[in-house]
Amino acid sequence: MTDIRRIVVNSIDDIRVEEIPAPAPQKGEVLVKSTVVGICGSDMHAAHGRHPFMSLPFWPGHEVVGVVTEVGEGVSESLRDQRVVIEPNLACGHCEQCLQGRYNICSTLDVFGCQTPGGMTDRFVIAADRVIPLSDSIDDLWASLIEPLATPVHAVRRAGDLSGKRVVVFGAGPIGLFLTVAALDAGAERVVVADLLPSKRARAERLGAAGSFDPTLPDAAATATELLGGHAHVVFDGVSRASTVALAIDVLAKGGKLMTVGVPAGETPIRLDLVQDRELEIFGNLMYVREDVLHAIDLLERRPFPIEEIVTATFSLEDAAKAFAASDDPEQVKVLVTVP
Repeated sequence: MTDIRRIVVNSIDDIRVEEIPAPAPQKGEVLVKSTVVGICGSDMHAAHGRHPFMSLPFWPGHEVVGVVTEVGEGVSESLRDQRVVIEPNLACGHCEQCLQGRYNICSTLDVFGCQTPGGMTDRFVIAADRVIPLSDSIDDLWASLIEPLATPVHAVRRAGDLSGKRVVVFGAGPIGLFLTVAALDAGAERVVVADLLPSKRARAERLGAAGSFDPTLPDAAATATELLGGHAHVVFDGVSRASTVALAIDVLAKGGKLMTVGVPAGETPIRLDLVQDRELEIFGNLMYVREDVLHAIDLLERRPFPIEEIVTATFSLEDAAKAFAASDDPEQVKVLVTVP
């Protein structure tokens, strides 16, 4: 088999196509031909050297759709030629968290495309249990959104019953928009979205948000509660900075929940006195498990929004550097890399 192309990110200004020997599947593995790969906010943080759990260089691609072309020993032949999406959690399977079914927080968790080389390449091998077959009801473009939607679906599930609840979402990038969609799908009465950019706030409203506001304005908390018709029962923070945590505490009703979804840049101060006094609950949320991925597939099969609201740019594998540059533009939402 000939060499294959693979993207390596040395920094945001040094993204290259390298050639490596084509891999072959070993026992329990499959060989996947990539078709579409998404660029994630985590990829961008890492490329800028700002991700607390990813180092440079890295080989991206954890939002991957592809086709199984070969199967290793012990893998069902039924997977051959199957279109699949990747579940990139690489868990040990035997620690306390894994045995509880919470393998997304495995004690030795690695993530395909983050701590290990990913799918922004012509072909790659991965454990057969990390691929999920796709039906013809969802094409590759929609399927590319499964992985990034699964994290918001996970956070929404962990927030509990949202029926009739008032919700605030911080951030109107891909994660924030998907949190909005998932919260509304879960029955939230009203969802209000905060973002710095008017264009992003407008997009959130087109996707179903009841209103939006600029979180940097002095009256941001008052605006949020006015738009909601009361204090929030749940805040989903897709930004996770000191300013958004402080604002979340201001807009939450007593007994409310703060769901931390975005990756913080580092230590973040918090008004613990107010958390204690108001019996607020703070939940960390990392990735997802299989049931969240399957729910994301179900939601996307219903085509809950015009796809052009989310997928705003597409580049070829050879132009991956341009794709990362485009992802640095705050007006972009989801940038995809296609692999012919």
